[in-house]
Amino acid sequence: MSEDQDPEAIVRQWREAAVRADLVLLDGFHALKHALRFGADVRMVIAEDPAAVRDLAAELAPDVEADVARLVRRAALKEVMPRVHPTGVAALAVRPDRAAGLAALGRMPRPAPVVVLDNPRNLGNVGAVVRLAAGFGATGVVTRGDLDPWHPNVVRAGAGLHYATTVARLTLDELPPGPLYALDPEGEDIRALTLPDDALLAFGSERHGISPELRARADHLVSLPMRPQVSSYNLATSVAMTLFHWGGPPAGEQGGEDA
Repeated sequence: MSEDQDPEAIVRQWREAAVRADLVLLDGFHALKHALRFGADVRMVIAEDPAAVRDLAAELAPDVEADVARLVRRAALKEVMPRVHPTGVAALAVRPDRAAGLAALGRMPRPAPVVVLDNPRNLGNVGAVVRLAAGFGATGVVTRGDLDPWHPNVVRAGAGLHYATTVARLTLDELPPGPLYALDPEGEDIRALTLPDDALLAFGSERHGISPELRARADHLVSLPMRPQVSSYNLATSVAMTLFHWGGPPAGEQGGEDA
């Protein structure tokens, strides 16, 4: 794609590419930045003002500045996006191969847990969980149910960090190996437990909790400390608390004068 290509031709190419099931929308600079950092195959980047996007890359992400400068092309975002991101840029990247993702999830021993979201409903919450998983170095995030964890709104909420971990939608029978720890109000207090690296950490929806079939499959039921009469935590908050507990010192070794 040449630097001086007709912006209208670029819009036509975008519209043709955007309907492909193997391509993912990266809405905004931060999603693009993270996708490039973690090896995404970015096929198109468009912006109303490519020079401003290049300047943004130089300021916020010099490690991918050259890639952004090479890829970005001028096009009218308002013609292809229902709402233009404040950073004025959008991109299309290849969705990772599902078979490769399943292989990565199933590889043992694992250095970090897999987060399992049981029938989540909120796209933004799922994206926030992906962002948390990437930050903690979790092996992956898998969902059960109808929600597509690669939906554009999930990718936007995850700031493109889907490419920093493995993200997939699986059935119960497809869950990777490892002991299943399901978060449940009737479970054992998480503060008394050490979560192993090969654990599956399962979280239900805020309203309904984990499903009966996943609860029956669980090896351990685990609860988070919560003040009486408080109904529940936000999904992403629960995941953050659990991953933080996993990443900390083993149970019984916290504390001390220097803690």
